Amino acid sequence: MNNDTKIGNLGEINLIKIIEELVFKKTGKDLLSDDSFFFNLEEEKRGNVLVLNSDMLVSTTDVPPKMSFYQIGQKSVVMNLSDLLVKGVKPQGLIISLGLPKELMKGEFVAIINGIVDSSLEFDIEYIGGDINETKEIIINPTVFGSKTRSAIIYRKGINVGDILAINGKFGLTGVGFDILLNRGGGVEDFPKYKKSITSVLEPKVSGTEALILSDRQLATSSIDSSDGFSKLLIDLIKSNPNLGFEIDFNENLIESEAKLYSQEFNIPLEDLVFNAGEEYIHFFTIPANEFSKANKVIQTQGGRLFKIGKVISEERIFILKENIRNELKTNGYEHFSN
Repeated sequence: MNNDTKIGNLGEINLIKIIEELVFKKTGKDLLSDDSFFFNLEEEKRGNVLVLNSDMLVSTTDVPPKMSFYQIGQKSVVMNLSDLLVKGVKPQGLIISLGLPKELMKGEFVAIINGIVDSSLEFDIEYIGGDINETKEIIINPTVFGSKTRSAIIYRKGINVGDILAINGKFGLTGVGFDILLNRGGGVEDFPKYKKSITSVLEPKVSGTEALILSDRQLATSSIDSSDGFSKLLIDLIKSNPNLGFEIDFNENLIESEAKLYSQEFNIPLEDLVFNAGEEYIHFFTIPANEFSKANKVIQTQGGRLFKIGKVISEERIFILKENIRNELKTNGYEHFSN
């Protein structure tokens, strides 16, 4: 079958066959054809709970210009993995429902599935199966799951005054990348010195090293991912931990150098790039002050990283400490692609 064939001319049975062949080729495993999907839980520890996450990717709101079909498949998995990993849960299985327009070409469909399967392999997740239906636009709805003892899961609630604020990646790249892709209509070829920023949007990455270590050693009092933006995650944490707030150090531990450069070149407030971008999939933790050095050391030995960016305060407000001047953060953030 030609890659230029529309999937509407192939039919659901042939599309499922394509998926089965791709999964077998890359994993050596057959997808089970049945009314439900099965996953072996015999090796799970007694007392573990099943932890699931399902975030839907919709092309009109989640796919920026210049994102390839392969990258769409990758992103659909990454955006789900992040919410599971940040809780300290290792993903084990993946089920995906696909809504696809019949005008989609076979080659484009194959690229999406390759992106999904490759992301699954990267994190050693079993792709179990899913569903396919016809829709007006591309819709990918993965469900990822894993298991963990309830006491080891890192929740949003549990923060204490004096806890250290830490992140496993710096902010600002997606703010730059989205501005270039959405507002300037450019790409890497037009803005080569901001390649890292553009790539951060088109090929989002996530690290689970830090959260898994903090979870297993019970060194974090809370965690959350930054997919909805830095300012939004701070507000969400305050909702879960009333009467507490944050003081953020606005320095090199927080901000990517490309964001500083872009802010200066295009006269865009650096605070907007850092606090209001979203889709970074950076993990944010609160860690007891007396445990931070220990946590940072063990994470570094395992190839991870933590950046100290502030502390928890006893006032339900968010302050930014910049050049020894303390100002309150007023923004609520925004959602990309919305009016």
